[in-house]
Amino acid sequence: MTLSVQSVPLPPVAAEVVAGAVESLTSRLSKKLDAAIERFGAVPPTKGAPDGEGEGGISVRCGEDAVVILSPGPSGTVTDSAQARCTCLLAPRCLHLAAVLGACPVADPESAPESADGGTGDTGGAEGPEGNGSPAPVTTDAGTPASVEPGTSAAPTTPAAPAARLSPARITAASGLWSAATAVLAAGVPAAGAIPQAELLRAAHTARLAGLHRAEAAALRVVRGLREARVGHAGHRLADLVAALRELLLTTRLLAAGDGSPELIGTARRGYRPGGALRVHGVCREPVISATGYGGVVTHLVSDDNRWFSVADVKPGGSARARGAAKAPVAVGATVLDHAQLSRGGLLINGATVSPDGRLGSGKGVRSSPVAGLPWSSGPIAALFARRPAETVAELLSTEAGTGEEQSARIGELIGCDLVITGAVGDQLLARELPRPDADMPTGPLIRLMAAHPHPDLAHTANLRRLATRPGLRVRVVGRIDPDRAATLRPLAVGPVPGTEATLRLPPEWLDRADLGYDRLQGAHLPPPGVCPPTAPERTGPDMLADSPVWRVRRLTELAVAGGRRAVAESARGGGSRGDAAALRATGFHTAAELTGALSFEADRRTRDTFGRIHDDGTDRYASAWLAAAFHLTSTERALVQASWAAE
Repeated sequence: MTLSVQSVPLPPVAAEVVAGAVESLTSRLSKKLDAAIERFGAVPPTKGAPDGEGEGGISVRCGEDAVVILSPGPSGTVTDSAQARCTCLLAPRCLHLAAVLGACPVADPESAPESADGGTGDTGGAEGPEGNGSPAPVTTDAGTPASVEPGTSAAPTTPAAPAARLSPARITAASGLWSAATAVLAAGVPAAGAIPQAELLRAAHTARLAGLHRAEAAALRVVRGLREARVGHAGHRLADLVAALRELLLTTRLLAAGDGSPELIGTARRGYRPGGALRVHGVCREPVISATGYGGVVTHLVSDDNRWFSVADVKPGGSARARGAAKAPVAVGATVLDHAQLSRGGLLINGATVSPDGRLGSGKGVRSSPVAGLPWSSGPIAALFARRPAETVAELLSTEAGTGEEQSARIGELIGCDLVITGAVGDQLLARELPRPDADMPTGPLIRLMAAHPHPDLAHTANLRRLATRPGLRVRVVGRIDPDRAATLRPLAVGPVPGTEATLRLPPEWLDRADLGYDRLQGAHLPPPGVCPPTAPERTGPDMLADSPVWRVRRLTELAVAGGRRAVAESARGGGSRGDAAALRATGFHTAAELTGALSFEADRRTRDTFGRIHDDGTDRYASAWLAAAFHLTSTERALVQASWAAE
């Protein structure tokens, strides 16, 4: 038998296919599954199938007489068990097949959405700008406002408004997903191998059939995070896995209690819908480099009525694809613009199709024509800079309005502000809000500007270093707040501030803006050193979030995920929980002290029968205690970040 030598990536596989293959194994083979996934996952897949076994598949050789053949459908995803087979004698209940499927990426519940006219509207593939390796927004928790007042309970509660009661089938599905998630939490990353992951995938599939879309999406994020953590993926962040597990436990806990609030049920991926006639103006380009191997560009646009839209071009390819897509043609109608031109120009679109998150589709009925671009100082773009940053951030971080999905999307919205560069610390740029007309000195908090995408193939870090050479420089910034850091902005583009000489001097063809990921600032783009007014040296001082005692809560909740219940129990036996509780109480965080104490207590608690056997391992109570601590931590940190932007 001969195989093609062309190496290809493993295709995504639906959750139910992976779960079915794992569940079919005998107990003897199940014990070998994790090692087999590591071994067979390192074998380069090849395009094609053995002679006489069909064409167009993807093959993985697992032994002399064992070849696993995957035949993805038109969407590129393995969605049926018949699309995965092995040539060994034990197939389909063989270790080879289960291991290869376990090494494949977990597919999204649905393929790419379609536009209203039947054409594919998503030009960006499976990844969007949220998957580019940048810090993910903290998952918002439905129905409970943030609070850091000592003594205030932050345990998860149902929304105050009465909600529809769930059907018994949905309650059963949510309860099953809760049980699978609590088992993963108790096990921790080291013990959450292929078997617990398969149980979670099976429960996620059941939730999907029951229409519990938000819970299913959270479960898939947990499985992906577990896999990245177990293999030491470079793009893995423990904080992201903690956030996904917190979202999953919170959602399933409330659903299992019968709460049928729409924000808890969620929505399936919705296709593109008619958007009518639109006139949109380019604001900036954002490079996309995903931890899963995708790369490309997203161009952000704003309409005449101040609505945000985007055009994405994201496909497999990583950083090379992100660089090359900077001037890729725009797939909206028959326009001849590329992304570089669109970011400084505009489009007049007829028959527009728009996704729920504002992406413009490219269906057959879409017609577009280019229009002249607008500078940042005029038209709807100027509204970005009309408000103080503290007011905008307070609105973005508010947890009092909208569903959880809407709040997460709001945190990722772009904001604009006029800043004064005051110094630098490492690769971070220090700045303050531009002085008001009646003030001589910069106002507001000390704002840290960090590279939106620190990848060395992109220009973000180099451009920030260039700006740091001109203390006193006035600069107009468009970026995204970092919800995990105090008063931190990740800029995507910069431009000159109108009415001052101490600002950028960009080429006319750049239309007074520079995309920090693509355009490289030069010395000629900066004013002479003597033009910028002198600024006093900055003292960074204490960090309102990093130096807060709540780091003790964060350490404990992350330890529970990284090491499992046993690690928390061992920490409690060593006296760590008592020291943390005392330190938290001494600084006024009484609720945090109580929650961490309860978590440590439940981690080491077991109920035994008369003969000394474990009667109730208390997994539910332990998961509830962890969820309460994690939920309170998120609310506290959110309030601290909001306060850091308002500090003078």
